[in-house]
Amino acid sequence: MRKIALMALALFALASMAAAQIPTSGNIFVGYSFENTDWAGLSSGLSRPNLHGWEASLEGKVFPHVGIVADFAGHYGSEGFTEQTLGGPVHVNITGHEWEVLFGPRLSIPVGNLTPFAEAMFGVAHIHNGDFVDHTNTSFATALGGGVDYRLVRILAVRLEVDYLRTYFFSTTQNNLRISPGLVFRF
Repeated sequence: MRKIALMALALFALASMAAAQIPTSGNIFVGYSFENTDWAGLSSGLSRPNLHGWEASLEGKVFPHVGIVADFAGHYGSEGFTEQTLGGPVHVNITGHEWEVLFGPRLSIPVGNLTPFAEAMFGVAHIHNGDFVDHTNTSFATALGGGVDYRLVRILAVRLEVDYLRTYFFSTTQNNLRISPGLVFRF
């Protein structure tokens, strides 16, 4: 029994040392971000406005192909529509911005200079709009998506990322599409 316990302890110690050999690495992404939003549920006259902004993320590898991502984004824009009133048609212009802070796992598998990845992130989103009676709202947000990195040199790559972003502002579900090209700094 003592030999089995010593062998198990030795095996555990060797496995721990082997796991310590996995290099810790990660990357920082910064880029432009385009979001096609589903603000239609917020007002009867709105369609799907296009917002423009930025996205930044930090990924730390926990295993060679699995990382944990912290993702931050801001999108800005406006949408105009005509609303019929008793006094006649009135043109309404709504200007707003939306921020997202998301966290979650990312699976990536390098193939030559390409590194495709898939991710699932969860967090919060915040919207501000001075034209509505309720000027701001914060909701739970999820993002499912992926993309591909193309390595230019060892520490620099370009990325194209596409995410399905779901929010729940003002008791209405929004299904958004977010597309973000940019630069990846690898460490």
